[in-house]
Amino acid sequence: MRRFLQRIPNALTAFRMVIIPVFVATFFFDNKAASQFAALLFVIACITDFFDGYLARLWRVQSSLGRFLDPIADKLLVAAALIMLLYQGKADVIPALLIISREILVSGLREYLAELKVPLPVSTLGKWKTGIQMGALLLLILGERATGLELTEWLGRIALWISAGITVYSGYAYLKAGLKHIDF
Repeated sequence: MRRFLQRIPNALTAFRMVIIPVFVATFFFDNKAASQFAALLFVIACITDFFDGYLARLWRVQSSLGRFLDPIADKLLVAAALIMLLYQGKADVIPALLIISREILVSGLREYLAELKVPLPVSTLGKWKTGIQMGALLLLILGERATGLELTEWLGRIALWISAGITVYSGYAYLKAGLKHIDF
């Protein structure tokens, strides 16, 4: 039974990775239905992101595979969304670059510190960053076309800038904590 339970969170993570190409493909269709479908896929991905970790902890079935794949799936989803939003002209370049750069930096730092057996746990600020970032991306994915509200993209851009600011700050905090363990 434990082995079966362990597979559910990992399957949710794998599912999130599998829907990313479909999510990206929706951006090439310039209509309301495509925007709504992209938003639906993004919401499903965000929900699986929550539940894969939640269920693994609840059932005490965390696995090395899950710890490895979950952050990769998260980074792929965010990077794909940002790149496609840039492609459509719905996102600003600076916050997108800051977010993607921070994700690469923190992932590399975590990998390096893992070799040293030094954990770098997710901070509360990191969780806020993720929530604001996902909300911003959802608003930008939906856009005016899907909601009928001009305000949607404007709010999404502001939220993306806010999440980029939090991203830089939390990235600095992770870097500062990690540098203590790096031998120069």
